Amino acid sequence: MVPPTNPRTAEDPCVQRFKASLLAERGVSQNTWDGYFSDLAQFASFAWGHDAAPPFAWGEASDAAARAFLSSFGSAGARATTVRRKLAALRSFYRHLQREGTVADNPFSSLRGPRKAKTLPKVLSVGDVESFLAQPGKDYAAGRIGEREFLRDSALFETLYSTGCRIGEVVPLRWSAVDFARGTAIVTGKGSKDRLVILGPKALDALGRLRGASASDADGAVFASPAGKPVSPRLVERRMKRYLAEAGLPADLTPHKLRHSFATHLLDAGADLRSVQEMLGHSSLSTTQVYTHVSVERLKDAYFSSHPRA
Repeated sequence: MVPPTNPRTAEDPCVQRFKASLLAERGVSQNTWDGYFSDLAQFASFAWGHDAAPPFAWGEASDAAARAFLSSFGSAGARATTVRRKLAALRSFYRHLQREGTVADNPFSSLRGPRKAKTLPKVLSVGDVESFLAQPGKDYAAGRIGEREFLRDSALFETLYSTGCRIGEVVPLRWSAVDFARGTAIVTGKGSKDRLVILGPKALDALGRLRGASASDADGAVFASPAGKPVSPRLVERRMKRYLAEAGLPADLTPHKLRHSFATHLLDAGADLRSVQEMLGHSSLSTTQVYTHVSVERLKDAYFSSHPRA
Protein backbone atom coordinates (compact mmCIF):
# COMPACT_ATOMS: atom_id res chain seq x y z
CA MET A 1 0.00 0.00 0.00
CA VAL A 2 1.33 3.45 -0.94
CA PRO A 3 1.83 5.64 2.15
CA PRO A 4 -0.45 8.69 2.44
CA THR A 5 1.03 12.14 2.95
CA ASN A 6 1.30 13.68 6.41
CA PRO A 7 -0.85 16.85 6.25
CA ARG A 8 1.36 18.80 8.68
CA THR A 9 4.70 18.24 6.99
CA ALA A 10 4.86 21.85 5.78
CA GLU A 11 5.09 22.95 9.44
CA ASP A 12 8.33 21.05 10.01
CA PRO A 13 11.26 23.51 10.37
CA CYS A 14 13.69 21.19 8.55
CA VAL A 15 11.32 20.98 5.60
CA GLN A 16 10.88 24.75 5.59
CA ARG A 17 14.65 25.35 5.51
CA PHE A 18 15.07 22.75 2.76
CA LYS A 19 12.42 24.48 0.69
CA ALA A 20 14.12 27.86 1.14
CA SER A 21 17.43 26.32 0.08
CA LEU A 22 15.99 24.74 -3.06
CA LEU A 23 14.00 27.75 -4.20
CA ALA A 24 16.52 30.46 -3.35
CA GLU A 25 19.93 28.85 -3.75
CA ARG A 26 19.35 26.19 -6.38
CA GLY A 27 16.58 27.97 -8.28
CA VAL A 28 14.26 24.98 -8.65
CA SER A 29 10.76 25.62 -9.94
CA GLN A 30 7.65 25.47 -7.80
CA ASN A 31 6.59 22.30 -9.64
CA THR A 32 9.88 20.62 -8.72
CA TRP A 33 9.45 21.63 -5.09
CA ASP A 34 5.89 20.27 -5.06
CA GLY A 35 7.27 16.89 -6.12
CA TYR A 36 9.96 16.97 -3.43
CA PHE A 37 7.42 17.98 -0.80
CA SER A 38 5.02 15.17 -1.67
CA ASP A 39 7.82 12.64 -1.24
CA LEU A 40 8.88 14.12 2.12
CA ALA A 41 5.28 14.16 3.35
CA GLN A 42 4.85 10.51 2.39
CA PHE A 43 8.01 9.49 4.21
CA ALA A 44 6.95 11.46 7.30
CA SER A 45 3.64 9.60 7.30
CA PHE A 46 5.37 6.25 6.75
CA ALA A 47 7.94 6.79 9.52
CA TRP A 48 5.90 8.58 12.19
CA GLY A 49 2.26 8.21 11.20
CA HIS A 50 -0.34 10.14 9.25
CA ASP A 51 -1.39 12.19 12.29
CA ALA A 52 2.10 12.86 13.70
CA ALA A 53 2.92 16.49 14.48
CA PRO A 54 6.24 18.14 13.60
CA PRO A 55 9.04 18.62 14.28
CA PHE A 56 9.85 15.12 13.06
CA ALA A 57 12.82 13.15 14.34
CA TRP A 58 14.53 12.89 10.95
CA GLY A 59 17.77 11.73 12.56
CA GLU A 60 16.09 8.67 14.04
CA ALA A 61 15.00 7.22 10.67
CA SER A 62 16.88 3.99 10.04
CA ASP A 63 18.26 2.45 6.87
CA ALA A 64 15.64 -0.28 7.25
CA ALA A 65 12.84 2.30 7.35
CA ALA A 66 14.20 4.00 4.24
CA ARG A 67 14.41 0.67 2.41
CA ALA A 68 10.89 -0.34 3.50
CA PHE A 69 9.51 3.02 2.38
CA LEU A 70 10.84 2.60 -1.16
CA SER A 71 9.82 -1.06 -1.26
CA SER A 72 6.22 -0.12 -0.46
CA PHE A 73 5.96 1.68 -3.79
CA GLY A 74 7.46 -1.22 -5.70
CA SER A 75 4.99 -3.58 -4.06
CA ALA A 76 2.13 -1.27 -5.02
CA GLY A 77 3.18 -1.40 -8.67
CA ALA A 78 4.68 2.09 -8.93
CA ARG A 79 6.87 2.72 -11.96
CA ALA A 80 10.62 2.53 -11.59
CA THR A 81 10.90 6.23 -12.46
CA THR A 82 8.58 7.10 -9.55
CA VAL A 83 10.62 5.10 -7.04
CA ARG A 84 13.87 6.58 -8.35
CA ARG A 85 12.49 10.10 -8.04
CA LYS A 86 11.47 9.51 -4.42
CA LEU A 87 14.90 8.11 -3.63
CA ALA A 88 16.56 11.16 -5.19
CA ALA A 89 14.30 13.55 -3.27
CA LEU A 90 14.87 11.92 0.14
CA ARG A 91 18.59 11.49 -0.47
CA SER A 92 18.89 15.19 -1.36
CA PHE A 93 16.87 16.18 1.72
CA TYR A 94 19.09 14.20 4.05
CA ARG A 95 22.23 15.59 2.44
CA HIS A 96 20.85 19.05 3.25
CA LEU A 97 20.26 17.98 6.87
CA GLN A 98 23.81 16.64 7.08
CA ARG A 99 25.23 19.94 5.80
CA GLU A 100 23.18 21.73 8.46
CA GLY A 101 24.46 19.37 11.15
CA THR A 102 20.90 18.31 11.95
CA VAL A 103 21.55 14.60 11.30
CA ALA A 104 24.69 12.50 11.27
CA ASP A 105 23.66 9.81 8.78
CA ASN A 106 21.73 9.65 5.53
CA PRO A 107 19.56 6.48 5.55
CA PHE A 108 19.03 6.79 1.80
CA SER A 109 22.69 7.18 0.80
CA SER A 110 23.43 3.48 0.25
CA LEU A 111 20.14 2.58 -1.42
CA ARG A 112 19.83 2.05 -5.17
CA GLY A 113 16.66 2.55 -7.10
CA PRO A 114 15.19 0.00 -9.52
CA ARG A 115 16.86 -0.14 -12.90
CA LYS A 116 15.24 2.25 -15.31
CA ALA A 117 13.81 0.48 -18.33
CA LYS A 118 15.22 1.73 -21.61
CA THR A 119 12.23 2.72 -23.67
CA LEU A 120 12.17 4.80 -26.81
CA PRO A 121 9.88 7.86 -26.75
CA LYS A 122 6.66 7.68 -28.71
CA VAL A 123 6.50 10.15 -31.55
CA LEU A 124 3.95 11.27 -34.09
CA SER A 125 4.73 11.03 -37.78
CA VAL A 126 4.99 14.26 -39.75
CA GLY A 127 1.61 13.51 -41.30
CA ASP A 128 0.03 12.88 -37.91
CA VAL A 129 1.37 16.19 -36.61
CA GLU A 130 -0.08 17.97 -39.64
CA SER A 131 -3.49 16.38 -39.01
CA PHE A 132 -3.40 17.26 -35.33
CA LEU A 133 -2.36 20.88 -35.89
CA ALA A 134 -5.10 21.34 -38.48
CA GLN A 135 -7.86 20.15 -36.13
CA PRO A 136 -8.52 23.42 -34.23
CA GLY A 137 -9.18 25.12 -37.55
CA LYS A 138 -11.57 22.36 -38.58
CA ASP A 139 -13.41 22.64 -35.28
CA TYR A 140 -13.74 26.40 -35.70
CA ALA A 141 -14.97 26.08 -39.29
CA ALA A 142 -17.58 23.56 -38.12
CA GLY A 143 -18.74 25.81 -35.28
CA ARG A 144 -17.58 23.44 -32.54
CA ILE A 145 -15.32 26.03 -30.90
CA GLY A 146 -15.28 29.83 -30.83
CA GLU A 147 -12.76 32.14 -32.46
CA ARG A 148 -10.90 32.85 -29.20
CA GLU A 149 -10.37 29.14 -28.52
CA PHE A 150 -9.33 28.51 -32.11
CA LEU A 151 -6.74 31.29 -32.15
CA ARG A 152 -5.31 30.36 -28.75
CA ASP A 153 -5.18 26.60 -29.29
CA SER A 154 -3.83 26.86 -32.82
CA ALA A 155 -1.02 29.19 -31.69
CA LEU A 156 -0.31 27.10 -28.60
CA PHE A 157 0.18 23.79 -30.37
CA GLU A 158 2.02 25.35 -33.31
CA THR A 159 4.42 26.92 -30.80
CA LEU A 160 4.95 23.66 -28.90
CA TYR A 161 5.83 21.80 -32.09
CA SER A 162 7.83 24.65 -33.64
CA THR A 163 10.05 25.12 -30.59
CA GLY A 164 10.16 21.65 -29.03
CA CYS A 165 9.50 23.29 -25.67
CA ARG A 166 8.22 21.59 -22.56
CA ILE A 167 4.64 22.51 -21.69
CA GLY A 168 5.88 24.24 -18.53
CA GLU A 169 8.07 26.51 -20.69
CA VAL A 170 5.30 27.58 -23.07
CA VAL A 171 2.33 28.03 -20.72
CA PRO A 172 3.89 31.01 -18.83
CA LEU A 173 5.09 32.73 -22.03
CA ARG A 174 4.55 36.51 -22.15
CA TRP A 175 4.17 38.67 -25.25
CA SER A 176 7.25 40.64 -24.22
CA ALA A 177 9.33 37.46 -24.69
CA VAL A 178 8.22 36.99 -28.32
CA ASP A 179 10.28 38.69 -31.03
CA PHE A 180 8.22 38.61 -34.21
CA ALA A 181 10.90 40.38 -36.26
CA ARG A 182 13.58 37.79 -35.47
CA GLY A 183 11.21 34.80 -35.27
CA THR A 184 12.33 33.87 -31.78
CA ALA A 185 11.10 33.69 -28.20
CA ILE A 186 12.80 33.47 -24.83
CA VAL A 187 11.53 30.71 -22.53
CA THR A 188 12.56 29.72 -19.03
CA GLY A 189 13.49 26.06 -18.71
CA LYS A 190 14.65 23.75 -15.95
CA GLY A 191 16.79 25.33 -13.28
CA SER A 192 15.28 28.74 -14.16
CA LYS A 193 17.59 28.93 -17.20
CA ASP A 194 16.50 31.14 -20.08
CA ARG A 195 17.07 30.05 -23.66
CA LEU A 196 16.26 31.29 -27.11
CA VAL A 197 13.90 29.16 -29.23
CA ILE A 198 13.01 29.38 -32.91
CA LEU A 199 9.50 30.15 -34.13
CA GLY A 200 8.80 28.84 -37.61
CA PRO A 201 6.54 30.64 -40.12
CA LYS A 202 3.43 28.62 -39.15
CA ALA A 203 3.90 29.38 -35.47
CA LEU A 204 4.62 33.06 -36.13
CA ASP A 205 1.51 33.34 -38.29
CA ALA A 206 -0.66 31.71 -35.62
CA LEU A 207 0.85 33.89 -32.89
CA GLY A 208 0.37 36.99 -35.02
CA ARG A 209 -3.33 36.25 -35.48
CA LEU A 210 -3.68 35.60 -31.74
CA ARG A 211 -1.85 38.84 -30.91
CA GLY A 212 -4.09 40.80 -33.25
CA ALA A 213 -7.17 39.54 -31.44
CA SER A 214 -5.68 39.96 -27.96
CA ALA A 215 -6.53 42.90 -25.75
CA SER A 216 -3.78 42.15 -23.22
CA ASP A 217 -0.83 44.46 -22.56
CA ALA A 218 2.68 43.88 -23.87
CA ASP A 219 3.60 41.80 -20.84
CA GLY A 220 0.36 39.83 -20.76
CA ALA A 221 0.11 36.06 -21.03
CA VAL A 222 0.27 34.77 -24.61
CA PHE A 223 -1.92 31.74 -23.94
CA ALA A 224 -4.50 33.15 -21.58
CA SER A 225 -7.72 31.98 -20.00
CA PRO A 226 -10.82 34.21 -20.18
CA ALA A 227 -9.63 35.77 -16.90
CA GLY A 228 -6.35 36.77 -18.53
CA LYS A 229 -4.24 34.29 -16.56
CA PRO A 230 -1.92 31.77 -18.26
CA VAL A 231 -3.74 28.55 -19.08
CA SER A 232 -2.95 25.55 -16.90
CA PRO A 233 -0.96 22.56 -18.18
CA ARG A 234 -3.98 20.40 -17.37
CA LEU A 235 -6.19 22.46 -19.70
CA VAL A 236 -3.61 22.10 -22.48
CA GLU A 237 -3.61 18.32 -22.00
CA ARG A 238 -7.41 18.21 -22.20
CA ARG A 239 -7.47 20.30 -25.36
CA MET A 240 -4.83 18.09 -26.95
CA LYS A 241 -6.77 14.91 -26.15
CA ARG A 242 -9.86 16.41 -27.76
CA TYR A 243 -8.10 17.34 -30.99
CA LEU A 244 -6.24 14.03 -31.15
CA ALA A 245 -9.48 12.08 -30.83
CA GLU A 246 -11.21 14.20 -33.46
CA ALA A 247 -8.25 13.75 -35.82
CA GLY A 248 -8.40 9.97 -35.38
CA LEU A 249 -5.10 9.82 -33.50
CA PRO A 250 -4.32 8.06 -30.18
CA ALA A 251 -5.84 10.21 -27.42
CA ASP A 252 -3.31 9.05 -24.82
CA LEU A 253 -0.53 11.15 -26.37
CA THR A 254 0.61 14.14 -24.31
CA PRO A 255 2.02 17.59 -25.14
CA HIS A 256 5.47 16.21 -24.34
CA LYS A 257 5.12 13.90 -27.35
CA LEU A 258 5.21 16.99 -29.55
CA ARG A 259 8.64 17.68 -28.06
CA HIS A 260 9.72 14.12 -28.86
CA SER A 261 8.32 14.49 -32.36
CA PHE A 262 10.09 17.82 -32.86
CA ALA A 263 13.49 16.32 -32.02
CA THR A 264 12.97 13.15 -34.05
CA HIS A 265 11.74 14.99 -37.14
CA LEU A 266 14.73 17.35 -37.04
CA LEU A 267 17.21 14.47 -36.80
CA ASP A 268 15.39 12.51 -39.50
CA ALA A 269 15.78 15.53 -41.79
CA GLY A 270 19.53 15.78 -41.15
CA ALA A 271 19.86 18.24 -38.26
CA ASP A 272 23.02 17.73 -36.21
CA LEU A 273 22.76 16.43 -32.66
CA ARG A 274 24.42 19.44 -31.01
CA SER A 275 21.94 21.85 -32.56
CA VAL A 276 18.99 19.75 -31.43
CA GLN A 277 20.51 19.60 -27.95
CA GLU A 278 20.60 23.41 -27.84
CA MET A 279 17.03 23.70 -29.11
CA LEU A 280 15.74 21.27 -26.49
CA GLY A 281 17.69 22.88 -23.67
CA HIS A 282 19.39 19.63 -22.65
CA SER A 283 22.44 20.09 -20.44
CA SER A 284 23.84 16.72 -21.51
CA LEU A 285 24.22 15.44 -25.05
CA SER A 286 23.45 11.90 -23.85
CA THR A 287 19.89 13.00 -23.06
CA THR A 288 19.41 14.09 -26.66
CA GLN A 289 20.96 10.93 -28.11
CA VAL A 290 17.85 8.87 -27.37
CA TYR A 291 16.27 10.50 -30.43
CA THR A 292 18.99 9.11 -32.66
CA HIS A 293 17.84 5.64 -31.56
CA VAL A 294 14.26 6.53 -32.53
CA SER A 295 15.48 7.43 -36.00
CA VAL A 296 17.40 4.15 -36.27
CA GLU A 297 14.32 2.22 -35.20
CA ARG A 298 12.32 3.94 -37.93
CA LEU A 299 14.91 2.96 -40.51
CA LYS A 300 14.80 -0.63 -39.29
CA ASP A 301 11.00 -0.68 -39.41
CA ALA A 302 11.09 0.58 -42.99
CA TYR A 303 13.76 -1.99 -43.90
CA PHE A 304 12.01 -5.02 -42.42
CA SER A 305 8.63 -4.04 -43.83
CA SER A 306 9.94 -3.42 -47.33
CA HIS A 307 13.09 -5.42 -48.10
CA PRO A 308 12.33 -8.68 -49.93
CA ARG A 309 15.01 -10.57 -47.99
CA ALA A 310 14.32 -9.05 -44.58
